[in-house]
Amino acid sequence: MSAVDALLERARGELVRVDPGEAAAVQEAGGLLVDIRYAALRERDGTIPGALIVERNELEWRLDPTGEHRAPEATHHDLPVVVICNEGYASSLAAVSLRQLGLHRATDLTGGFQAWRAAGLEVVAGVG
Repeated sequence: MSAVDALLERARGELVRVDPGEAAAVQEAGGLLVDIRYAALRERDGTIPGALIVERNELEWRLDPTGEHRAPEATHHDLPVVVICNEGYASSLAAVSLRQLGLHRATDLTGGFQAWRAAGLEVVAGVG
């Protein structure tokens, strides 16, 4: 097993990952979906309506409820957060990073944006 595969396995051991239907339910209940995909993927494949777009390199600064650079949606540490990448790999590592900031309900979407789209859930085309 490669070192990155071992890291990913450890990260996923800390999470209760969600499927697309569960992620949609989190959003409906007031939780936050956070799309960390880069702009070219969002432009190519679209976005999830209502998801907060925060590229990976800004994630911790934008989601830390105590930080001066936080997004207005990052209101408290008890906020349910589902991190979404393209296929569900980088999002696992990102969700663990958010948990280390105190967002103890952070997790990620199994299969990422591609799983959301394959499940037939709503996507807005070409939003960057």
